[in-house]
Amino acid sequence: MSKPADKKPGGPAKPKVMPGYMNFLIGGTSGMMAITCVQPADLLKTRMQLLGPAGRNTSVFTVANDIVKKEGVMGFYVGLSAALFRQATYTTGRLGVFNGLFDYHKGHWGQPTFPTKIVIGMVAGGIGAFIGTPAEVALIRMTADGRLPPEKKRNYKNVFNALSRITTEEGVTTLWKGGAATVSRAMVVNGAQLGSYAQAREMLLPAMGDGLPLHTVAAMISGFVTSVASLPVDIVKTRVQNASKGVQITQMSVLRDVIKNEGVLALWSGLLPTYCKIGPMTVLIFIFLEQLNKLYFKYVA
Repeated sequence: MSKPADKKPGGPAKPKVMPGYMNFLIGGTSGMMAITCVQPADLLKTRMQLLGPAGRNTSVFTVANDIVKKEGVMGFYVGLSAALFRQATYTTGRLGVFNGLFDYHKGHWGQPTFPTKIVIGMVAGGIGAFIGTPAEVALIRMTADGRLPPEKKRNYKNVFNALSRITTEEGVTTLWKGGAATVSRAMVVNGAQLGSYAQAREMLLPAMGDGLPLHTVAAMISGFVTSVASLPVDIVKTRVQNASKGVQITQMSVLRDVIKNEGVLALWSGLLPTYCKIGPMTVLIFIFLEQLNKLYFKYVA
């Protein structure tokens, strides 16, 4: 990510450009900071997506109450280690690649158009998702464990225990189970999230000026767009990754089954907890990202 520099005497200002590795480091750090705040909503979203036809009319409040009764308040933080590891891999990759490509385009061809921002976001999301798929598989399984009967619980101790057991018990390729679904979702999510945030920020900047209110409003717009666009592929991805050992299902078969057995609107099941997670998550990620960028350019660059 680049920032304007002071003008040099006798010449035009030359923008400061953040080193590539800092884009990755700051991106991952902002994601890890954000997920610690919204993990309960993420767990609720996953549990609702796994309810299937039987839970079609189950409310988010019913699911939340069930978690408290059976697992206690700390049940909302089951899988936090996997969530943090996912941010350390997936978000580090996607934000680092996005900011790197954005700066490259801006330096060679000028400010990217909105369609270009979406494409850059999709490319960044696909790369980040491939890197983060093992953590994603562990996260889905750990957050789903609480709703399983005792004899079917996997009882992973933490993300590293989950990755180790999945590798030894089911083979290393299982770590990329649902990889295509994860990459597909990530391309949609990041095309919508990063593209819409950058566009909203650019459009609102003249009226609001650069600062926390701008970052918050742009991020909330981005979070809504992302929630609506990504939820159908998110539901498909979740069900593919949570399938039992030895069960082979495809994205298309899951999609057909959901529409046939639960109706088209089931593709947006859990929209409220999804936005309750993605909205604040988007706000927090970009607020942390912008503030860390400012600190870098103030004290390091």
